[in-house]
Amino acid sequence: MKESFKKTIDNNVEFQSIIQELISNETVQEMKKYRQHYNTSCFEHCYVAAYFCYSICKKYNLDYISATRAAMLHDLFLYDWRVRQPDRKGLHAFTHGKTACDNACKLFDLNSKEKDIILKHMWPVTIGIPKSIEGFILTFVDKYCALSESFDVFKSKIFGKRSLRYAHIVLSLLILKIKK
Repeated sequence: MKESFKKTIDNNVEFQSIIQELISNETVQEMKKYRQHYNTSCFEHCYVAAYFCYSICKKYNLDYISATRAAMLHDLFLYDWRVRQPDRKGLHAFTHGKTACDNACKLFDLNSKEKDIILKHMWPVTIGIPKSIEGFILTFVDKYCALSESFDVFKSKIFGKRSLRYAHIVLSLLILKIKK
């Protein structure tokens, strides 16, 4: 996450007050131990998704508190999803919404909207359709964050290669020579 964006999130007093109870919880802090998408921890992924949900829902006068809380907890599954777990039935993409919801309900008093948002955030991969517009917002924000986190890694791998790193310079020089 870019430092300037992190400062924006960290300095938003209202956003921080909504998630403070959640992020100060020891179990939620454990999400930092698990990788979500490439270099992004599960905690950081949820933190950014929560901020986007907060911003969008607040702008459109929706239930931004429930959306923000649910987004912060939507991936509270606490295992490395890349490693097959003998006690886990089904593929991660289809089951982790329920696992996250069960874990969140053990720790916090969630309203019915928050539960539904967490449970159904993987739609359309799963068949459960969110009951609220806030649920759809997290669904799309979650996909956006996952793609963004993945793209950053791919971009760094492509432009990190020495031959490609300088290709734009050579191309620019060729363009300038052609223009003359």
